[in-house]
Amino acid sequence: MKLIIFSDGGARGNPGPAATGVIVKNETGETVATFGEYLGEQTNNYAEYAALISGLKKAKELGATEVECVLDSELVVKQMRREYKVKEPTLQKKFVEAYNAAMQLKKVTFRHTMRENNKEADLILNKILDEEARRIRN
Repeated sequence: MKLIIFSDGGARGNPGPAATGVIVKNETGETVATFGEYLGEQTNNYAEYAALISGLKKAKELGATEVECVLDSELVVKQMRREYKVKEPTLQKKFVEAYNAAMQLKKVTFRHTMRENNKEADLILNKILDEEARRIRN
């Protein structure tokens, strides 16, 4: 079974309060899972990796054998395709985690998309960040 993961990670400030947003769809475009999580103080790139890893793990849980990962982080896509090296030590650890999660599946591809084409995942992460900001204020 093939699934398509739309993942996004973001931080308000860099580093700053960070969260993930993930949408998992089947081949017909039907949404089969939506979720995200608050990450605490992290960088944008850390959050992008965290979202990807969460999406890959969820796809495995759902029984996928093939996954297309769609991200608006060109850096993460190029690093996962091994077009760019991962130099930053914290991101190296996240890369290994993402790589290992991808290896649990038969076929995984990584595709970059523009931010405006990844609005659903972005909405989830921003909702989580807004909720956390409200919680801190209250």
